[in-house]
This record gives sequence, structure tokens and C-alpha cells, in this order.
Amino acid sequence: MNNDTMSKSCCGNINEEFSEENLCPVCGKKGTLVENFTVKHMVSDDLREQIGEDDYFLCMSEECDVTYYNPKTEIKFNKQQLIVPMWYKKDANPKYVCYCSKVTEEQVINAVLKEGASTMQEVLNVTGAMKNANCRKNNPLGKCCHKVIQFAVEKGLLMR
Repeated sequence: MNNDTMSKSCCGNINEEFSEENLCPVCGKKGTLVENFTVKHMVSDDLREQIGEDDYFLCMSEECDVTYYNPKTEIKFNKQQLIVPMWYKKDANPKYVCYCSKVTEEQVINAVLKEGASTMQEVLNVTGAMKNANCRKNNPLGKCCHKVIQFAVEKGLLMR
């Protein structure tokens, strides 16, 4: 895949670049490109002016404290500097799977285990996930949470 490859999500185009420049400066893991717009809605108010105009990468390591980083400007933000917890970081609380509707992984698993939901649509009906979609602004990835919710559904089904 080259730097011009575009990935279409339900919430718009997110450019998925794969190169050494997208490695986290702290843990060295590959990051995921996130639009500047999204980052501005994730960091605390007092840090917003530091963001600038460039897009950022999101460190996907559950162990690393770094969340967003920009290799060009060397600016990085850690999870304590965000206004929401990162669902995949080891100590996220609450662990949202749908940020727009404030639905947690626990709620999805409970829908499967306690409410008998077994499909994505049944889980969405029980939890209300994905009803208030504004993913570009609310989800730390800046794109639809469908895959994260599906993973939580599958996790619940394995627990049955």
C-alpha cells in the first residue's frame, strides 16, 4: 500500500499511510492516521492551540501512554491530556465502544449475555449504539465504531 491509498469509512475518508514516520516516538508501534479535526476535539481545551494544522497519528499500543503524535512537529499527547478515555488503553474507564452514544464494551457484552442479543443489529437495538453518529468528532479514531462494537459482540458471544 502506498501513501496515496485512501480508506473509506462510514464517516469519511481517512488517509491510511504506512511508513516509518508513523511509528510512535515512545513505544515504536505503528500508528493510525487521524485527522486534525478529530484531534482538536479529543485533547483538553488548554492544549488545543498546540495542535496546529497537520494531521496526527494515534498510537494503538494498549501499554503506551502516548495517544496522538505528530512526527513532523514532534508534538505528542498522552492519555491524561484527552477529554475521553481511549477504549483500547489498558486502564480505560469507561471503555467506550461507541463514543457518540456513550455505549461501553460492558453494555455490549451484557446485551449479548443478559439480553440474548446475538447479532450486531440486536446489540444496536438493545444498547442504542450508533444512533447519535458524529464519529469524526467523537471517536478518537475519527471514524465509525462499527468494527469495535462487532469485536465486543464477538467477545460476548465467546463468553456464553
